[in-house]
Amino acid sequence: ETIELHFSLGNLFRRRGETERAIRVHQHLAIRDDLKPRDRDHAAYELGRDFLRAGLLDRAEASLNRVGDGKYAAPAKESLLEMYQVERDWKKAIIAAAELEGLQGKSHQTEIAQFHCELAQEALRRHDLVDAEQSIERALQAVPNHARALILQGDYLVASDRPGQAIAVWSVVADTHP
Repeated sequence: ETIELHFSLGNLFRRRGETERAIRVHQHLAIRDDLKPRDRDHAAYELGRDFLRAGLLDRAEASLNRVGDGKYAAPAKESLLEMYQVERDWKKAIIAAAELEGLQGKSHQTEIAQFHCELAQEALRRHDLVDAEQSIERALQAVPNHARALILQGDYLVASDRPGQAIAVWSVVADTHP
């Protein structure tokens, strides 16, 4: 009967910087079996936000992943996506963006292409040309003629001792994305 009061109290604690108290309030709500699934999802979402605020990223991820398919699913995935970007965990960011696309019905292909480009850049730094090529192809599948992916494709071609092809790819970039 006091669920809304608990949520308000937890949010007040979080805003005042009393993250530990906010976590305790939201944990109490998240573990209660007598709550409706919507309220448990809300508690898991708020608990995830508390953990993010406290810098406990592994716990935040676990809590946000517990959120179901209801009203809080999209905000939870958005929080996860932001967290994965901060952590530079591009593979998980790709998965979260794809799931968010399904929840929101709007395209996140540009972000997905950027995440694949990050993976390609890391692979090029490691001199893992196979992984770099795959990541570049995935980026170009997400967004054809993506400027950054084309530039990285040129870098990949140079690393593969194919400078003529690299110049051709970079010329496409110059023509399509001046």
